[in-house]
Amino acid sequence: MPPISLLIKPVSSNCNLRCKYCFYHSLAENREIKSYGIMDINTLETLVKKTLAYADMTCTFAFQGGEPTLAGLEFFEKLIEFQKKYNIKGVKVNNTLQTNGIVIDDGWAKFLHDNNFLVGLSLDGTKDIHDMNRIDSSNKGTFNRVMKTVDLFNKYKVEYNILFVVNSTVARHAAKIYNFFKRKNFRYLQFIPCLDPLGEPGGQIYSLTPDRFTTFLKTLFDLWYEDIKNGNIISIRYFDNLVSMLMGYPPENCGMSGVCRCQFVVEADGGVYPCDFYVIDQWNLGNLKESDFDEIAKSDVVKEFIEVSRYVDPKCRQCKWLNLCRGGCRRNREPFADGKPILHYLCSSYMEFFEYTAPRLYDLARIFSRRIGYGIGME
Repeated sequence: MPPISLLIKPVSSNCNLRCKYCFYHSLAENREIKSYGIMDINTLETLVKKTLAYADMTCTFAFQGGEPTLAGLEFFEKLIEFQKKYNIKGVKVNNTLQTNGIVIDDGWAKFLHDNNFLVGLSLDGTKDIHDMNRIDSSNKGTFNRVMKTVDLFNKYKVEYNILFVVNSTVARHAAKIYNFFKRKNFRYLQFIPCLDPLGEPGGQIYSLTPDRFTTFLKTLFDLWYEDIKNGNIISIRYFDNLVSMLMGYPPENCGMSGVCRCQFVVEADGGVYPCDFYVIDQWNLGNLKESDFDEIAKSDVVKEFIEVSRYVDPKCRQCKWLNLCRGGCRRNREPFADGKPILHYLCSSYMEFFEYTAPRLYDLARIFSRRIGYGIGME
């Protein structure tokens, strides 16, 4: 059996924040059951047992939400207990957690360090920018609480990276945001384009426009490239993936591969879906309490989900940047036309960005290829 990676939503769509651009809230609103509550311990045990029976070599348990920490620390302590109990094949187990950081305290931070969790912490830059959209149920900004979590992560030496959502307003402040992260010595950054509700591109006040996204990407790249050339290595996941692809490696970012794969997204009730962006009734693949991974992976629904993503628009086939773009994630190619994905909503942004950065991307690929040849990595 292959390695396996799960994306688990232990509290379904439940969250202690009310972020204005939350895509999962909009997905949940379109399901027959908006929230599946908190995953019970029996479901967690079944999930771990079946995962470790299926996997070979490595497996990853990635927890997202909603806000996964609302399941409680004891839930994750049981996770570790079950992993030790059922890992009879000696599979390498990776645990990751994406969190808004609001409930993290000393106990959480110590647990995450002691159990080698890689944490993605959501932080939208400076206080004024972050508090614009990432608010709590009382409509108050959360920047100060997240920064306290940063202090705890540093204190307990938790391995973490920063997740930043790029929306229409903040896209105008790329330099301010990058320099803030740089001053705070955040070395691992993910900039995630804001998602609109499924099938409704460009209809929200926070929706990215191609022009603004282009400006954001170009400004961000200029700053990042200057630092890289000066030996100040800061990891930006998207740029790292582009350089790796030019070096001949496959992208590790799913949306850059050109074809969908089954991600095994597990909701709190044990229901399985092929992608985090499609946790809706139409794409329910079954339930882990009743089915095994091998059965789910070979289902007709999975085949249908993957097959439609193989379609390449004629304009993409003629584009000189297809080897880097690969058409983009199908989530940004909705709504379909005649049952087929349309051009990526931000297609013009990427075309202009590649035209602007290609010589420097190839330059970095050559530099890092030589370093690897001498046994020296990107850091």
